[in-house]
Amino acid sequence: MTTIAEEVLLLAYDEKEGRQLISSTELDAALGGALLAELTVNGRIDLADKKVAVLDATPVGDEELDAALARIAAESKARKPEWWVQRLHSGKLRRRLLSRLAERGVLDEERHKILGIFPSTRYPEREPGVELEIRRRVQDVLSGATPDERAAVLIAILHAAKIDRKAFPGASKERIKEITEGEWAGKAVAQTIAAVNAAVMAAVIGGAVAGASAGGSG
Repeated sequence: MTTIAEEVLLLAYDEKEGRQLISSTELDAALGGALLAELTVNGRIDLADKKVAVLDATPVGDEELDAALARIAAESKARKPEWWVQRLHSGKLRRRLLSRLAERGVLDEERHKILGIFPSTRYPEREPGVELEIRRRVQDVLSGATPDERAAVLIAILHAAKIDRKAFPGASKERIKEITEGEWAGKAVAQTIAAVNAAVMAAVIGGAVAGASAGGSG
């Protein structure tokens, strides 16, 4: 079974060319949010009251999720979801997740050099059935099926990082808004969706501002 972060990755890459459909700033923020979302869905943390609280520090059984959970549990101060997305997301996390998808045979890992100098890696799909199943589940919800918490937070993350525009260009904006606002769900689920959505958006904006500032100072 794929994690939410892996599902985000598969939808954020072109299946044939193996290239990102969005910027690294957007994608990495989405992956940080996906870790929080997965831990919430698994009952390990709670995102209510605009703070991340550990409910159960028992490992989930996934290396990345367990590392994130341990970091959160070790933090002495209650932090906002936005703070944790900033701390958890990184290019290294993205590359580790891509490599393990390649190790499982879901993706190919093709290394080459641009202009014969600059190293680059592409990740075209080797086993398209995995992404097709993810797309089917998301499309069912976008077409009107009632989502479960996992599907809803996945769609919220895709929307916050602007992946939905690339992966599901024909999706109804009204339907996505309905899902991400969580009116169909109970209060706890709605709070989780809102918190993850806001945290990823904040990380995307923060990353873009930092990038613009660095570029302007050069």
